[in-house]
Amino acid sequence: MIAPPAQPRRLAYLGTPALAVPPLEALIAAGFEVAMVVSRPDARRGRRGELSPSPVKQAALDLGLPVTESVDDLLDLDLDLGVVIAFGRLIKPHVLARLPMVNMHFSLLPRWRGAAPVERALLAGDTHTGVCIMAVEEGLDTGGSYATAKSAIKPDDTLESVRGRLVELGSALLVETLTGGLGAAEPQVGEVTYAEKLSPADLELDWNLSAVELDRVVRVGPAWTTVAGKRLKIHRVEVEPETDPALGALEIDPALGALEIDPAPGALDGAVARTGGGALRLVEVQPEGKARQPAEAWLNGARLAPDVRLGS
Repeated sequence: MIAPPAQPRRLAYLGTPALAVPPLEALIAAGFEVAMVVSRPDARRGRRGELSPSPVKQAALDLGLPVTESVDDLLDLDLDLGVVIAFGRLIKPHVLARLPMVNMHFSLLPRWRGAAPVERALLAGDTHTGVCIMAVEEGLDTGGSYATAKSAIKPDDTLESVRGRLVELGSALLVETLTGGLGAAEPQVGEVTYAEKLSPADLELDWNLSAVELDRVVRVGPAWTTVAGKRLKIHRVEVEPETDPALGALEIDPALGALEIDPAPGALDGAVARTGGGALRLVEVQPEGKARQPAEAWLNGARLAPDVRLGS
């Protein structure tokens, strides 16, 4: 691996999803020359399953930039630096030996190295996260940091809202860092944690967990549970106090996942479910084969048995 020039101007850009489009646009707007964009191959998307380009590839084409699917194509170009953002593939050593690269990573390294740093930060209840402009090495997110910006995680933040702030913050930081000069990368310091990619099983609501923990899963989404053997997506919830001043004490079945429909006049819409710690009110859900809807609408049409439990 070789060190990047202090002020690179001629770049390659490697990225795939929609969140990697704003940084590309920011580099172009700042006057950097993007000589080549590398993105993942076209994939089948949508109900019709037609091949379509990744968001980064489509943005590059719209900007009139050359695009390739092969990282090795960069070795034939005269480039100062490669910029990697959510590319989805490791860069092989023979490429790093000839072309220095930086990565915009959505965490405060070394916390949450890996594929799902924002998701893992939300699930863990972190109060802060951030963006690092870091050197790309052979190891997984092990390179030193050229610049870092910190951002708070709000109690009601979702995956989408945190990512949106980090993309905006990171795009500005990337342009500022490359314009001002990279300097020397500072080694990572602190406890290392890993952010493994989430699977659907990670998003199934485990009613043994507390209401606060389940609320985090819903805010990462798409969270789900089962009711009478059918899947129910949970899009929005509220952590319910054990005693609501407006309703009096909630009489909830102690069985985990059991639902209580508030009969009191003026009660909030939805149902309250018992968790391993506290209670959780369903606000917006999505039954199998149907659109998102208020929990009240689902309850009115579901004709649930009196002893129904979520997770059954």
